[in-house]
Amino acid sequence: MSLVYGPLPRSGTIIRMKRIRFLMLGGFLGAGKTTAVARLAGHYMSHGLQVGLVTNDQAYDLVDTRTFRALGFRVGEVPGACFCCKFDELVDTAAGFSGDEAPDVIIAEPVGSCTDLVATVIEPLRRLHAQQYEIGPLAVLLKPEHGRKILGGETSAGVSPKASYIFLKQLEEADAIVINKVDKLSEHEREQLVRQVGQRFPQKPVYAMSARHGDGFDQLVEYLDHPGLQRNEQIEVDYDIYAEGEAELGWLNCGVNLTSDDEPFSLDQIIVELIEHLRKGIIQSGLEAAHVKIFGQFSSDVAIANLVGSAESVELSRRSGASVPSAILTVNARVVADPAALELLVVEAVSTLAASHNLSSQIEKMQRFRPGRPVPTHRVTN
Repeated sequence: MSLVYGPLPRSGTIIRMKRIRFLMLGGFLGAGKTTAVARLAGHYMSHGLQVGLVTNDQAYDLVDTRTFRALGFRVGEVPGACFCCKFDELVDTAAGFSGDEAPDVIIAEPVGSCTDLVATVIEPLRRLHAQQYEIGPLAVLLKPEHGRKILGGETSAGVSPKASYIFLKQLEEADAIVINKVDKLSEHEREQLVRQVGQRFPQKPVYAMSARHGDGFDQLVEYLDHPGLQRNEQIEVDYDIYAEGEAELGWLNCGVNLTSDDEPFSLDQIIVELIEHLRKGIIQSGLEAAHVKIFGQFSSDVAIANLVGSAESVELSRRSGASVPSAILTVNARVVADPAALELLVVEAVSTLAASHNLSSQIEKMQRFRPGRPVPTHRVTN
């Protein structure tokens, strides 16, 4: 880590102040940012570095925060809006990793529907807090299904043209583009997608990686060790299209309490079935799921499941192997739908699940809305 020298105190000795390495991994909803951040944090910690993670969301009670804490990471949270709109809170949260074990590295995971991060987060942080932070490159993860469809100009890409605009702007501002989840691609598909991304963004390094299995991960780590690029000019972003693209998503976070009226139930099976019921309701309503995550917990037993598209299979990303008498579930759903309609789908899915397993259920802490127009705290244009 780089060292800078602070002012001379009265004793005349020089205080050496360590700058914290600040990294941000961007990417559209479902790109696998959480898995990538967890692998990256684990890598740094295995090399003796202290790591702090900062999660971000439009709502409160985040599955990602619970996931990282369950994995043993130190986590700060910036809820309620994108990093760009809560820049001061991001700075305060990063500064909160203090004490004898201040982090060597902070990794921030922005909202998946957010773009213009260089102008509104990275450059303001570089200019206003240069003594505290050493800024690393901005790597943006790309989900193969989105990449092939949107870059190929397909009209049935699963996201609207305005949401596709956000996706493309994320790639345009990236220092490096990382095609994630390549374990799901054949060798030919992988080479074809790398070529397709490279043709669209010829000046950017393109990496292929599986954050879950580790393929290509070492190349990403090596790249992130380089200094971040300082931009003389920022990308142009039409904030009207940006705001409309975000507002097409219905945003829902809630808690669900489940209690068995007789026998214990499988925590893993329950959260997978709940997402599957919700997926079926989304399809029957002619809607599209951007990302659905469920964190299930009983005591120290934790299970996590997610869905990254209506046509995708539900994935149990963390198994508990536990049979439990009750569970608290945290549900985060991002669906191209009216928020009120999304709430009805979630309520119906919970009711169907509870009835099929003879469970008592209670939904609480319901938040559902469309994201508001982004209003950055700062925006550096040159």
